[in-house]
Amino acid sequence: MKQKVLFVLLNEYSDWEGAFLSAALHTGVMPGGEIKYQTYTVAPTPAAIRSIGGFRTLPDFCFDNMPHEYAALVLIGGNSWDSSEAKAVVPLVQQALDTGKIVGAICSGASFLCAHGFLNHIKHTGNGLDQLKLWGGERYTNEAGYVEAQAVSDGNIVTANGVGYIEFTRELLLLLKANTPEQIAAWYDFYKNGFVK
Repeated sequence: MKQKVLFVLLNEYSDWEGAFLSAALHTGVMPGGEIKYQTYTVAPTPAAIRSIGGFRTLPDFCFDNMPHEYAALVLIGGNSWDSSEAKAVVPLVQQALDTGKIVGAICSGASFLCAHGFLNHIKHTGNGLDQLKLWGGERYTNEAGYVEAQAVSDGNIVTANGVGYIEFTRELLLLLKANTPEQIAAWYDFYKNGFVK
């Protein structure tokens, strides 16, 4: 039975930041390989939301009816992570971490984790240390844990900056054991470097 991976989307979400991960999980890391996961979208309400690119997305679940059994919760960045509706994600992240689930956060999703203290005891990255300090204020106590990298995996949390979506995908695929490390490395090489080397 396939495990669920839940993508949290808010209005004006960054449609490109989850595209590689959702495709690799939903159809398999490599053609013909085992498919262990099924992807779903979660939003504040059942109403359709729009991406930054204008895509209209009807979520599979809303915060009130999302499943409790899933493998990972992935916060996709965008322009609404400092909104009032984003505050409802705090208990979802806390519950995920308390129950040993994987949490991924990219771009302003990582800034959101910072603002709520979730990065204070792990190595992490985001859209620059200055942005994390701005979002986190006095609640951010782990500047020493910041790593200047496209994506960072520590424990059950993966963080990435807004243009680190390929690395973000690689780190989550590895953490989820979606395929062998060798197949994931081959996937990464193809999407990072393309047909021409």
